[in-house]
Amino acid sequence: MLGPFWIDDREPVDHFPPVQLALEEPNGLLAVGGDLTPERIIAAYRQSIFPWYSEGQPILWWSPNPRAVLFPEQLKVSRSLRKTLRKHLFDVTLDRDFKGVIQACAEPRSYEKETWISPEMQSAYLNLHRLGYAHSVEAWQNGQLVGGLYGIALGQIFFGESMFSRVSNASKVAFTYLTRQLQQWGYKIIDCQVSSDHLQSLGAIDIDRSEFLSYLESCLDEPGQPSPWAFDPQFDPLT
Repeated sequence: MLGPFWIDDREPVDHFPPVQLALEEPNGLLAVGGDLTPERIIAAYRQSIFPWYSEGQPILWWSPNPRAVLFPEQLKVSRSLRKTLRKHLFDVTLDRDFKGVIQACAEPRSYEKETWISPEMQSAYLNLHRLGYAHSVEAWQNGQLVGGLYGIALGQIFFGESMFSRVSNASKVAFTYLTRQLQQWGYKIIDCQVSSDHLQSLGAIDIDRSEFLSYLESCLDEPGQPSPWAFDPQFDPLT
């Protein structure tokens, strides 16, 4: 294969090449072009594909192999994180400020010069949030948004996109709350896309893309939690 496939806007929104044709280097690059309509993005996720590109680039579509995932029941809560949770340093909410979360996630990190969450991407995922597909978790401290994450929910799978933290442990607390609640709702898997030390510390593992596709096949059409999301009454992330 010489390079990624080109997506023609005139073709059906679910028309992507087989993910087995994705490049090995860069890992998972599959296709270029298309658009960020809700229909195309959802069709992509259902095939293990997601958009990821820097501002000024054409839209790039990826399906890496291996795939980083976290099974909710395998979440690792370290002793220090458990201690933080017991202190109740943060108020954690669901779907209260999606726009604030995605804007915070879009801010360049100290080790990066640019962000891949362009205004075009923000607009696309805000639209998906309004349609009930995209969800956010917020960690608040003294009324200020200090951490959180967002992603897409389809069936019994949550596809994590990005997280941020302005206060130590804020994103870990938000992720722990989300994972425990997803477990109680019966969600089977959290897609973390690409592995990192941070995700591994929370229990994420790498699986073969073919195995991930099997999870998609069995979980996507199962009933998920209706939108908007809120934590169950008496929810406790430590149980």
